[in-house]
Amino acid sequence: MAAKDEMETPSAITEHVTTLQQEKGKTIIADSVVAKIAGLAAREVEGVHSLVSTGLNQAVVGLARTIARQQSRDTGILVEVGEREAAVDVRLSAEYGVNIPAVAAAVRNNIIGRVESMTGLIVKEVNVAVVDLYFPSEEVEPVQRRVE
Repeated sequence: MAAKDEMETPSAITEHVTTLQQEKGKTIIADSVVAKIAGLAAREVEGVHSLVSTGLNQAVVGLARTIARQQSRDTGILVEVGEREAAVDVRLSAEYGVNIPAVAAAVRNNIIGRVESMTGLIVKEVNVAVVDLYFPSEEVEPVQRRVE
């Protein structure tokens, strides 16, 4: 069995984590896990086209993931996680024609439900920013190759 100090600060986890103390042991949840749950929950809502990165840092990470062909489930999500509570900020692009307040409310409710049921954390607030609209008519068609 590992020494007590090793259990307190696992070397594999380098970001902020939440430790839930339970009767038979600890559960450690990384902030990135909460962000991924929130991102997937937001994408489940009809009327959400995509999540929009929240800054240069996420843009660089998103580019790196694109090059490495990794999926990014937490782009457009910022989380603040405490010992028992969490707050989530979401930036998204909505489909043109949807009722934006209804979509925002559905995103908020879905994120709260998923994060609370999967992590046991209490979600104190979910701020939704609709920063863009998606128009299907603006979809760029792929360039046809002349040769195979």
